[in-house]
Amino acid sequence: MPLSKKLSILLVDGYNAIGNWSELQQTRDRESLDSARRQLIESLINYAAWQSWETLIIFDAYSREEPGYREEHTAHLSSYYTDFAQTADSYIEKYCASFSRKVERFDRRLIVATSDRLQQQTVRGYGAELMSARELAIAVRQAQNRRKQTHRPERASRGRFLFNSLDPKAQQRLTQLRMGRN
Repeated sequence: MPLSKKLSILLVDGYNAIGNWSELQQTRDRESLDSARRQLIESLINYAAWQSWETLIIFDAYSREEPGYREEHTAHLSSYYTDFAQTADSYIEKYCASFSRKVERFDRRLIVATSDRLQQQTVRGYGAELMSARELAIAVRQAQNRRKQTHRPERASRGRFLFNSLDPKAQQRLTQLRMGRN
C-alpha cells in the first residue's frame, strides 16, 4: 500500500534506526554515535521534506542527566532527546496514546519507524501504522534516487554556438528564416 503524503506524522526510534541501517552502523563504528545521529538527521531532513511529513526522531537519554529537549532542524523535521531514564520506546508509546485520543487523528496518519517487535505491537494497538527501520532506510534511498532523477543537470551543448544547443525543430525553423523561407 503506497503511503499517503498528506497530513502524516512520522516518529522514528533514532537508535533503533542507527542499529538497523548498515550505513549508519558503519558510521557509528568508524567514527562515533554522534556522527551516526547527525547522518540520520541529515538523511531524514531530505526525506521529510520530500514526503511533506512532520517527522520526529526520538533519541534515548543515553546517560544524560538533563531534562528532555526538542531540536527543530527544519519545518518538517525535529529531534527529541528524552528525559533522564526515559526510553525512546516509552516516549513513542505516550505520544501514540495521546494521539489516539485526539480528534485530529481522523485527519492525520501516525507512522512509527522501529524494528523493535514489542514496540510495533504496542503502537499498533494505538492505531499507528508501522514501518521497520530497514523499510525506512529503503524508502529514504528511493526518495534520494527519485530526487536525483528529477534534478538531472542539463546536457552540455554539442558545440560552442547557441544554434547547436537548440532542439532540431527550432534549428530547422531558424535555418528556414535565415534562408528567407517563412
